[in-house]
Amino acid sequence: METISTFAKKLWCVKKQLILFLTPLILLPLLFGLPEKEGKCLYVVLLMAVFWCTEALPLAVTAMLPVCLFPTMGILPSKKVCPQYFLDTNFLFLSGLVMASAIEEWGLHRRIALKVLKIVGVKPAWLILGMMITSAFLSMWLSNTATTAMMLPIANAILESLFGDLATLKENCKVKDETEDTVWVNGLSLHLHALPSEKQILSIDGPDRMERSDGSTAEEIRTESEYQMKVWKGFLICIPYAASIGGTATLTGTAPNLILIGQLKSYFPECDLINFGSWFAFAFPLMVIFLILGWLWISFLYGGLNTRLCVKKQDERAQAEAKAEAVIDEDYRKLGPINFAEGAIAFFFILFAVLLFTRDPKFVTGWSTFFNKGYVSDATTGVIIVSILFFFPSQKPSLSWWFDSRAPNTPYVPLLSWKKAQECVPWNIILLLGGGFAMAKGCEESGLAAWIGAYLQPIAQIPPAVAVMFITAFLACFTEFASNTATIIIFLPVIAELAMFVKVNPLYFMIPATTGCSFAFMLPVSTPPNSIAFASGHLLVKDMVKTGFVMNILGILSVSLAMNTWGRAMFSLETYPDWARPIWGALAVTLSYLAYGVMAIPCC
Repeated sequence: METISTFAKKLWCVKKQLILFLTPLILLPLLFGLPEKEGKCLYVVLLMAVFWCTEALPLAVTAMLPVCLFPTMGILPSKKVCPQYFLDTNFLFLSGLVMASAIEEWGLHRRIALKVLKIVGVKPAWLILGMMITSAFLSMWLSNTATTAMMLPIANAILESLFGDLATLKENCKVKDETEDTVWVNGLSLHLHALPSEKQILSIDGPDRMERSDGSTAEEIRTESEYQMKVWKGFLICIPYAASIGGTATLTGTAPNLILIGQLKSYFPECDLINFGSWFAFAFPLMVIFLILGWLWISFLYGGLNTRLCVKKQDERAQAEAKAEAVIDEDYRKLGPINFAEGAIAFFFILFAVLLFTRDPKFVTGWSTFFNKGYVSDATTGVIIVSILFFFPSQKPSLSWWFDSRAPNTPYVPLLSWKKAQECVPWNIILLLGGGFAMAKGCEESGLAAWIGAYLQPIAQIPPAVAVMFITAFLACFTEFASNTATIIIFLPVIAELAMFVKVNPLYFMIPATTGCSFAFMLPVSTPPNSIAFASGHLLVKDMVKTGFVMNILGILSVSLAMNTWGRAMFSLETYPDWARPIWGALAVTLSYLAYGVMAIPCC
């Protein structure tokens, strides 16, 4: 038995090497049992899917496999594969990452966070809302991971002001109720090592703060401490969830949104309905609805919803909240007045968002009409703005400096240096996006996507509205175990073919699939934000599963609502568009019109 256990441990140590060696061998039958080109492409797709889901290779390295496998297996020539790794979509994403690094460089994100918390107040439910609003807003522009990493320390500082030391609070939750004659010993209560109430935390009377002047029983102390622990968990869990929700609101907020754009351009070159402005107009209301529902659920589950939400009560909690408010005010005061660099970054950040939104928002005429049609894209706009950051000064220019001989000759410092951008930009994500576009191109040109779509006939019997919920739910579950980028890369080509097969507007299926990939709430390993929050050591897996399961349901319902109301109107989802018809079908229509025209010509 010991030998078997030792051997199992050895296998576990080399699990990634075994996956790398065995997976290509296990998938070999695909090359012989399927049509030649489709079988080869499916072989590469499944190989990459396994490597992505198990992380047997780094995600970016797996993303580069099409560069070597597609040409050598005769699926796609290299000159068609390599350009997929730097489409204009990648440049849009890169410009968003560079803008985010500039915001982080000058601390503008922290000022925004503290300002929002000052506005919403310090009652637990309002603070949870403030944390979620701030995290969601920042995640629209920063990465979900960076947002979570920045917000958690702020949350911990506020929580310690509200409830005191966490370790002591945990001990206090274990206190058992005793008989009344054992409450006091030598003038001190039995809960000497338990957390004092907020009132005692706020007192500055020295050693006396450890005594219970209110005579609370051990049961009362334990009940209050359990409430405080629930609120603490609510704070920690709301931040990664809000970051994941917020990333869906903008094209640059999360990678799956950009993969949707790239694959739309590959499959449907004539489709120009989705850009930064139109996506924001659709996804921002969806984000707001889901954020409010998520806040109500988390606040209900973790004790934030009570009469104190709207009614002021002068009790121990009110005094603790006053101290937490003082902590927020002090942190904001330490930032000082907004300096020139912060103001400049804020200006370019707003300009970045406004120009992207107004280029071609579809519901009104955008400024892109001043240029040749189809020449200016969101990538052009983003690169123009972020390029300015590399030479715009971080200090206020002064004409007197040129004529003042006593002025220090300080070196010129721009808002952002290339060194800082290199350090902050996750280049592996750029490669991951490129790998997704290359895979989609291979699936399209090899005929694999159409071949798979032909086997999805049973789904044609399901009403489209039900299919939307099924697709969203399936991808939300799958992304719990794989990265959202890898998930959307694998399934989006199949979903596009499914939509064409059942004659449904492809956007009706592809948009929910893309959004559902960001709804990974149930497991710590689902997303980096979840992992960061779980690594704090204060959350249990069952906490995330219990909260995340309902969050997934709320997300599915929110997406279904959005797709069948304003989404249907914005993207004309009730009709099957011409841009989704195969080329041969469009040609047949054209020929029929020509034939009709010839027949209609009167004979002389």
